[in-house]
Amino acid sequence: MTSPISRRDLLRSSAAGGLGIAIAGSIEAIAGPAAAQAAQAGLGRTVGYGPVVADPAGLLALPKGFTYKIVAQAGKTVLETGEPTPSDADGTACFRGPKGFVLVNNHEIGGGEPYAVPALEGLTYDPGAHGGCTNIEVDSRGERVREYVSVAGTHNNCAGGVTPWDTWLTCEETEQKAGGAYQKDHGYVFEVDPFDREANRDPVPLKFLGRYSHEAVAVNPRNSEIYLTEDASGPNGLYYRWTPPRGFRGRKGALRRLALGEGGDTAGTLEALSAFKGGKHVKDLSEATQPGTKYKVRWVAVPDRDAKAVSTRKQFTDDQITRSRKLEGAWWGDGGAYFVASYARHTDGSLNEHDGQVWFYDPESETITLKTIFGVNPDPEADTDYDGPDNITVSPYGGVILAEDGEGLSHLVGVSDSGKTYPMARNELNDSEFTGPTFSQDGKILFANIQTPGYVFAITGPWGGRHGDDHGHGGHH
Repeated sequence: MTSPISRRDLLRSSAAGGLGIAIAGSIEAIAGPAAAQAAQAGLGRTVGYGPVVADPAGLLALPKGFTYKIVAQAGKTVLETGEPTPSDADGTACFRGPKGFVLVNNHEIGGGEPYAVPALEGLTYDPGAHGGCTNIEVDSRGERVREYVSVAGTHNNCAGGVTPWDTWLTCEETEQKAGGAYQKDHGYVFEVDPFDREANRDPVPLKFLGRYSHEAVAVNPRNSEIYLTEDASGPNGLYYRWTPPRGFRGRKGALRRLALGEGGDTAGTLEALSAFKGGKHVKDLSEATQPGTKYKVRWVAVPDRDAKAVSTRKQFTDDQITRSRKLEGAWWGDGGAYFVASYARHTDGSLNEHDGQVWFYDPESETITLKTIFGVNPDPEADTDYDGPDNITVSPYGGVILAEDGEGLSHLVGVSDSGKTYPMARNELNDSEFTGPTFSQDGKILFANIQTPGYVFAITGPWGGRHGDDHGHGGHH
């Protein structure tokens, strides 16, 4: 999620004014600040829940009528084995349980964080790594019941994705190889069961999904294809598709069995996206500046998916594939895969500059469409300006919810079906990013995290109405 290069520094090094808009949607193109302000002025009356209200406790500002509960807090709440809740809550999924819900919560721990995921016997991949996942059981109102380790000994667990068979795929955002404290290579995806603890024993890396700086995944329920984002630079990362081998049927335990079977490291096909406009190859997703831009897609096989000598993204020439800076969140919804590019700058090799794109991949038409673009944020400290979308979830009330990981103020940002933005929450505590937005299956609770110092929240309130768009509707299940 986080970048070693400050986005604020990049803003300062950008051309004066940049693209100049703070919001964009289907009716806004790349325009000047005046157009953005005019559009913003009309938003409060038509979409969302109104402005967020300052929190007396100094944690989470929410629209009027909404409240939150703290579900977990790093170093404060306690695992059932006695250790403190680990640091750096990140990508999260919610599953319906017998008496409420179960959250699978990533911990993006790279080594220096104060509270590691405890390396419990039977649940640890590599004792030299300190990331992993905890499962948090809550009741139907979002009240915490208990929390326990589901996988340990993984590295920098960033985001991931839910499967149609009710498991979580947790992603290591790293290319760390064995050496020093690390006893095994890292940069893999692992499957986590929210209910069956035995299924999580002896963690198995799904090597057929490639070894690279994984960010997030989305799974096609029709054919079990998996779409994956890569958050990397020098060169910028790729968007991948894994096609399962013939006869594969996605269900609990199937990915693990495939990984452990003969030829499991290279089971199925891993390919990288290559986009085209007419006959012209698109080298970088930042070329798209207009919402509604649509590209045809082809897929190119990854030569060495385990990246034994060369990183997967470096195994292609730029005319073979399409790159993007900061490919981040992913979520399946509306018959396709949403995925996010967090920002782009000339200084990182991007053709155009922006502060966030939301894309939609349609597997039926083999196209990607730019749904929303955020121009370079002219004032990250302004409460109406958003930048750096990261994790994404599709809302049961229409549109999507984005977790902001930019500069200045940090928000949960709603985007309506027509591309209009609205505030859902503001971090009152610090400038840490939001992570892991996910709705409960009954649509009554939005779970979300502040990564540092590490909070998991359950947000409730008057959902529905004008959330999704001007006219309001429900519809994304």
